[in-house]
Amino acid sequence: MKLQSELNKANLFQNLELLAQQVVEGFISGIHKSPFHGFSAEFAEHKIYNTGESTKHIDWKLFAKTDKLYTKRYEEETNLRCHMILDNSASMYYPEVKTLGVDNLNKVGFGVLAIAALMNILKRQRDAVGLSVYSDTYNFYTGEKGSERHHQMLLAKLSEISLDSTPAKSTETYAYLHLIAEKIKRRSLVFLFTDMFQTATDDEKLFEALRHLKYNKHEVVLFHLIDTATEFHFDFENTPKRFLDVETGEHIDLYSDNIKEAYEKEVGDYFAALKLKCAQYRIKYVDVDVKADFSKVLNTYLVERQKFL
Repeated sequence: MKLQSELNKANLFQNLELLAQQVVEGFISGIHKSPFHGFSAEFAEHKIYNTGESTKHIDWKLFAKTDKLYTKRYEEETNLRCHMILDNSASMYYPEVKTLGVDNLNKVGFGVLAIAALMNILKRQRDAVGLSVYSDTYNFYTGEKGSERHHQMLLAKLSEISLDSTPAKSTETYAYLHLIAEKIKRRSLVFLFTDMFQTATDDEKLFEALRHLKYNKHEVVLFHLIDTATEFHFDFENTPKRFLDVETGEHIDLYSDNIKEAYEKEVGDYFAALKLKCAQYRIKYVDVDVKADFSKVLNTYLVERQKFL
């Protein structure tokens, strides 16, 4: 496949824009009707040019015919404001991979490529996008814009994250979600990409932070990134293994089969509680297996966009 050959060349997402474009085009080819029809800024009508206005949209062909200055009036260029939030803590770098590719992703790699793919769609629709990244600090923030320069800057930042070999050890998701919520002033569609594993485990504080994101009438989608086989089903070879908490450094030695049933129940209960709290606060919860494709993320975006506008 052409996509696979390009992935082999694009070591560690060095050509993130190309990969994102291929993900989106592959997604579009798999649906019957393009979701992009009617979303781009289209020419609406002419209006008389007034002295002092920008000459950017003057219709020079019409000027040649009429000897009068008219400008093209366009529909509103920005239909939607979307803010992406990415958890960049150490637990997001699981599972360990040597070279990132669409079929070989850890959680942060999946989040990076998913955001880049969404940005590709937002760019086609002339929507504005912003980005926040957090771990043990509030690493990065930029507000929502729709310019090409802004788009390239975000791609560069995402590529930088995918190349990070020394992620932060700890995270306090709730603390930084509060800060992000304070910064997003205008009504936006907010996408949070996280594995919901944090060093500080005060669930009430976490859910309060999620609720804070709903202020100012934002619509919030929580993409819960997990490696389903190992992080949910605890599917490991039943030999003595050391399991290490990459954020706290704590470890335990055991046979996976000895605790598999109890582990799956505990994790399942936590995920169910999280889903219930999200429903209570009217936050859309989407569990995403990082070993699957991106259709779940992109389909969710299309549905939420239609509801938002």
